[in-house]
Amino acid sequence: MTLPVPGGPSNVAGAASSQAPPRFAMRFRSTPRGARLARRLVAKRLEQWHYPPGTDAHQSMVSIAAELCANAVRHGHVPGRDFRLCLTVSSTTLRVEVTDTRGERRPKPRSSACDAENGRGLLIVSMLADRWAVLAHPPSQPGKTVWAEVDARPVTPAPGAG
Repeated sequence: MTLPVPGGPSNVAGAASSQAPPRFAMRFRSTPRGARLARRLVAKRLEQWHYPPGTDAHQSMVSIAAELCANAVRHGHVPGRDFRLCLTVSSTTLRVEVTDTRGERRPKPRSSACDAENGRGLLIVSMLADRWAVLAHPPSQPGKTVWAEVDARPVTPAPGAG
């Protein structure tokens, strides 16, 4: 089950410069199911914003979101607390932010043996993202936010396309 973020998810088209850029934000239960739902909604929203499946930008952002959400569930879980995902688009950049409530558990890439079944998520993020970082929250707001950006432009639909 998802809980909407105050202000609700936004699908602002951003056609005029006075409009806010497209933004999607939502809280998800800190479970594997919540992480899967977040990934699916990122994929759907990117498609709505003209980053169709099969493009590098779409594939990279969906993979990055999946890794960050899985990490929030696996390493940032606090019972009874959700994680938050925020996806934004500017004219040249896609950005995903995943926030959890475990600020003391700072993620860092690590090398894993070739046959290891886990431990490579942030290596994947660092390979796919143009930039990424971890932001600690102030003591009054426990947690951290991991963000990643991919430089990309939307695909312009062909004239007459639905």
